Amino acid sequence: MGDWYTREILDPGKQPLLVMLVAFIVTFLFIRFSVRMIRAEVSWWPKNVESGGLHIHHVVFGMVFAVVAGIGLASALGGHRPWSEIFAGLFGVGIALVLDEFALVLRLEDVYWSEAGRLSVDAVVLGAAAMGLLVLGAAPFGVSDASANGEPVSGWHYLVLVLVNGGLALVALAKGKVFTGLLGMLVPVFAVVGALRLARPGSLWAYKYYREGSAKARRAQRREERGSWARRLRVRLYDAIAGKPSQP
Repeated sequence: MGDWYTREILDPGKQPLLVMLVAFIVTFLFIRFSVRMIRAEVSWWPKNVESGGLHIHHVVFGMVFAVVAGIGLASALGGHRPWSEIFAGLFGVGIALVLDEFALVLRLEDVYWSEAGRLSVDAVVLGAAAMGLLVLGAAPFGVSDASANGEPVSGWHYLVLVLVNGGLALVALAKGKVFTGLLGMLVPVFAVVGALRLARPGSLWAYKYYREGSAKARRAQRREERGSWARRLRVRLYDAIAGKPSQP
């Protein structure tokens, strides 16, 4: 195990990224546990942070941590151990707090416990998936540093891969497949699946190419109303981890 860690994590310089991932996941789980305890009005658990009647959301602390960590990583200290791991861990804490309230920042209103607040959990899952894939060695758009035979790839090879895989990811995003589109930037097969599937109603692709009342528009609406098994599973998982929304 020690040899594997040295070979796969330490030698390639991935330890700060791994520390960031662990700090990100632990912080998200802790803050969700905390807000659920506050929501349940548990008497012995600390309440919301308030000052002069102002409710200070944890996204504020997240932004402060992320800014401090970003400056630290860009400084001369950021390239040396253990500061690189310390700043990376602090950055993981910060972005976990920010993404956990991503829906609030996007809408500029408190939708934390509404259906719209699930977007925050989507953002956290995507962030964790992206960091995990980078730790495992995934490269954006499927581009790697060397070809199968170990020879360096040409610039044209990079360009073609980025254009094709990036284009597929953009199509998936335009079809309303946010999860598969963003994840497809690291794992191209997800982008292919998202690009080939039927667009979601209300998406840019559906607005542009599915005429109102057309067969594709009706199929997309029926599929949206029915919901897939994957979506139902995701809702149950989100409810278990992040708490069930109390507002429509």
